[in-house]
Amino acid sequence: MTETTTVTDLKDLGAATAVSEAALSEPKIDAQGRAYGTGRRKDAVARVWIKPGSGKITINGKDQIVYFGRPVLRMLLEQPFEIVSRENQFDVVATVKGGGLSGQAGALRHGISRALNNYEPALHTALKKAGLLTRDDRTVERKKYGRAKARRSFQFSKR
Repeated sequence: MTETTTVTDLKDLGAATAVSEAALSEPKIDAQGRAYGTGRRKDAVARVWIKPGSGKITINGKDQIVYFGRPVLRMLLEQPFEIVSRENQFDVVATVKGGGLSGQAGALRHGISRALNNYEPALHTALKKAGLLTRDDRTVERKKYGRAKARRSFQFSKR
């Protein structure tokens, strides 16, 4: 059922690709009505499932307020929903492993964004523009031998 369009001018090329992208992107929803997304940040990996609901976020079997004590980390989880104006419309169930709380919150934000993108592909441009679909690849630099830390030298002693 694919349509073939003939492009005679370069002006028509933009419209033809926009139509084909919209036709190709379909929601990826499983039998339970959930969309899945994997998020990564530092050493943390988050597996995230979203489904329509009241806005409840559960992480490793705990409520978000119990798991993330700091409001700043909970704010990170809400960002994808605020950007696409879908607050309190999806329930989130996630499992997170590795890293610290900050890395886990970043991984959850990335995973929620990818799950939203899979659930509703029309949100892709808004999420991409906000930079939420891009993995933040900054990690801690390793310690080198002959150094106190990654770059710090040992204290110099003249005598």
